[in-house]
Amino acid sequence: MGDLFERVKGEQDIITKLLSKIPGFSGYIERGARRASDKLLRETVANRFEALWQRISGLQKDLINQGGILYVDDLESAALKLRQFIDRVRTASYGYAGFFDAVKINEEELALVYQYDLVLLESEGEVSRAIDNVEASLGTDGLPAAIRNLTSLAQQCVDAFNKRTEVMVGGNTAASK
Repeated sequence: MGDLFERVKGEQDIITKLLSKIPGFSGYIERGARRASDKLLRETVANRFEALWQRISGLQKDLINQGGILYVDDLESAALKLRQFIDRVRTASYGYAGFFDAVKINEEELALVYQYDLVLLESEGEVSRAIDNVEASLGTDGLPAAIRNLTSLAQQCVDAFNKRTEVMVGGNTAASK
């Protein structure tokens, strides 16, 4: 996570670096860089989960083609939760001070935000493996359990982003999956 912030900071032009020498202005630039890195991170997370959501849509078609219409609604529940997560990630305001500095975030809260960011990125692999499991379970007795697991993981993604948002607006919460 720190690498992302440093990359954004490092890409500042010479004028920005010059202005950062003005007292008080460097904090403004740092907040801008944090917002830019937050935006980049969340776009990456949303894009990765968008690909997973598309895989679920494909599995729904496979279920219908294989006569598994009974499970389409269950799989749709997982797809809706994942879509809700993606939409929240894409549309939340950017930055590490909520509502453009109306709420200040301290270093401890920022560390929690970074922990949630890591949870979000790590969740991609878990959700992908759960989709693999659903795909492997098509036509077997294990399909309902595989779908329930996927739905549960999709809800965990929504919950993690909600907790991240709470931290961003001042509701200090301990990071967890």
